[in-house]
Amino acid sequence: MTGLEDVTADLVIQRLYDRGVPVVRLDPGDFLIAGSGVRMSAQLNATGLSGLISTPSRELALERVRAVWWRRPTPYQASPRAPGRDVAFAVAEARFGFGGVLAALRDCLWVNHPWHNQAAEYKPGQLVTAAECGLTVPSTLITNDPHQARTFAEDFAPVVYKPLRHPLQKDMNGGNGMIWVRAVDPVELDDTLSVTAHMFQAKVEKVADIRVTVVGEKVFAIRIDSGLLDWRADYDTLTYTLVPCPPALESSIRRYMRSYGLMFAAFDFALTPNGDWVFLECNPNGQWAWIPEQEPVVADALADLLERGRP
Repeated sequence: MTGLEDVTADLVIQRLYDRGVPVVRLDPGDFLIAGSGVRMSAQLNATGLSGLISTPSRELALERVRAVWWRRPTPYQASPRAPGRDVAFAVAEARFGFGGVLAALRDCLWVNHPWHNQAAEYKPGQLVTAAECGLTVPSTLITNDPHQARTFAEDFAPVVYKPLRHPLQKDMNGGNGMIWVRAVDPVELDDTLSVTAHMFQAKVEKVADIRVTVVGEKVFAIRIDSGLLDWRADYDTLTYTLVPCPPALESSIRRYMRSYGLMFAAFDFALTPNGDWVFLECNPNGQWAWIPEQEPVVADALADLLERGRP
């Protein structure tokens, strides 16, 4: 389930083609677009769910689906066939109808089910779950109270700010900008904080970052050296080194995966000078193909998982 421009998905799809595994590439966002050729008919009765999804190049019997990779589907688009006030209704019906049929597929492997992805995207829940699973987490405050923010920044200095959701933001010119993790000075925490929720964390003194990518039972860890507070701010400065994941930490990661029902996830850790791995966040649908040292093995692992389907 992904858009046609998703080159990361191409890596896995090609591997499945090479193995003779039948693949249907479908972007749910195309469902409402006139001329897309996406059609769906689903029947639900005492025997379960059956029906057919058609795309311009494939026909898929719902009862034959063995694995679903919920990769990067685009949002449902407003249909030009739905006039005026009916647009919002058409989009909602597509999401809960077409999307609901897809989500109702039971006898197959999900990587990951979209409802599990959604639950796992909330950072407060991530931090609580990580701590429950035995991972080390930084002291954190989520607040819209300027006084509490200043007190936290003074008590745990140095402190950083992190966005609670995707850091993509429109700039003043209408273009796309990014909100990176950045250091916080208590004096700048004024009443504008009351507008919405903000997340502050005690800064982790680190020598490097670690990205851990989990695919089913396979765990891949890579060290990222940058010297940056937020390594995503400049990919050109990054260097990568494959590293082993400590057994105790791997065990905690597996507990975390089970708690959310995930088959894939990308974890970010800070590596401290004394060798501790401090949990920062987990993206249940994170990117991985930009790392040359990791791309082939992760693509192979995903192809293995999807080919096998539900055990």
